Amino acid sequence: MSVHLPPLPPSTGDGYQPAGQSIAATIADEHQQLLSLTRRLVEPGQAPAHGREILVAALSRHLAAEEQCLLPAIRQALTDADQPVADVLVGDAALLMALRGLDDARLAIVASLLEAHVVAVDALVQRLCEAATEEELIRLGNRLDIAEEAAPTRPHPGIPHTPPWNRIVEPAVALVDKFRDAVTGRHTQLSEVAEPPQR
Repeated sequence: MSVHLPPLPPSTGDGYQPAGQSIAATIADEHQQLLSLTRRLVEPGQAPAHGREILVAALSRHLAAEEQCLLPAIRQALTDADQPVADVLVGDAALLMALRGLDDARLAIVASLLEAHVVAVDALVQRLCEAATEEELIRLGNRLDIAEEAAPTRPHPGIPHTPPWNRIVEPAVALVDKFRDAVTGRHTQLSEVAEPPQR
């Protein structure tokens, strides 16, 4: 069943299936990676090198991309999603505040807020999957990937986090973030986190 989603480039029809991963699969993968990294930082033992700065960058990008692509799609696909989406945005703002100047004292707070975020968003994604076609989910997944590439790598709780302004402001802020990352040699990708040694 097709749903009214934010404008997407036209497809060719006739059974055309776009390449890429569905937005549901991408969100699930990122949630698992972010939760895993956060738990490794909170638990006693040796934290992964650069783990904290990678968490800040990856989670900042993840939240921005969700707010640009996923949450507007959920609002349009589900008639009763306004309040759950608003609740997610409140939680996202708290997460971004907790990420600023992230230290040991705030790690447990970030872990708790992230777990609440995952529970809330996963429930909405499941409902989106029931309302949208596979093609729509894949095309939204491609959009999410693009949005994440252009998203800020630092928390900016003071900038707009809903369309249309976030789509205008966040890429400009991201350019400054990425320049600072390049100058300082900051690690920002989840792929840079070393896996724990096998026992």
